[in-house]
Amino acid sequence: MPDEPRPAQPASAQVPVDASALSSAYTNFFRASGSADELFLDFGLSIQQMTPGGPAPIRLTQQLVMNYYTAKKLMQFLQWAVNRHEAQFGTLELDPQQRQRPGFRDGAGAAPGQ
Repeated sequence: MPDEPRPAQPASAQVPVDASALSSAYTNFFRASGSADELFLDFGLSIQQMTPGGPAPIRLTQQLVMNYYTAKKLMQFLQWAVNRHEAQFGTLELDPQQRQRPGFRDGAGAAPGQ
């Protein structure tokens, strides 16, 4: 029935954000743990350097603690962002042994066109 009223769509409210205390940090390592109520994400930098005593320890520098609702929203956004990146630039291979190095062909070290 075309003349039936449609349910009202909820209005999208703009929430003000104060980014004056925002800080940035680069990470290439994380570990996660959790409790029944919260998820803990620890971030750090892996320099992948060997020392006489073995691999250099990964220095954890940041920790995020969030509830599982926020974690799920973050997961959905990250999945969307990674899918968009892969659609534009190709699949991100998580296994370092399977990654192809840019500028090299067939792992033999020859540049493209040679």
